[in-house]
Amino acid sequence: MPEVDDWRAALADTGELTAPITERILAEHGDRGQRAIEAASEGRVKQYNDFTVVVGHEDEYIVEEGNCNCQDSQYNLDHDESCWHAIATDIAERVGEVDHHDMYYSEVRDFI
Repeated sequence: MPEVDDWRAALADTGELTAPITERILAEHGDRGQRAIEAASEGRVKQYNDFTVVVGHEDEYIVEEGNCNCQDSQYNLDHDESCWHAIATDIAERVGEVDHHDMYYSEVRDFI
């Protein structure tokens, strides 16, 4: 496979998390990339009618259009950087590992 500058494009083309793509994610995102790969492979990216949610170890985080409501995203990252929740969403969407729920997260969240 020829090297692609953007791992997202390569992942969309292949539809699977190959070793070269995994290496690119880890090289670009380090620990955030590792956590994202784990979350996507463990089915922790969930799509509701109103939001995409990534289940973390301490809470659930809403990801919309590449933006996340986590503290890392809000306080530590520049606008062109992604937290591991947003990276996990990108990965899961491209490999078909999003867990779809035909309900509204805002309703589910009331019970949590």
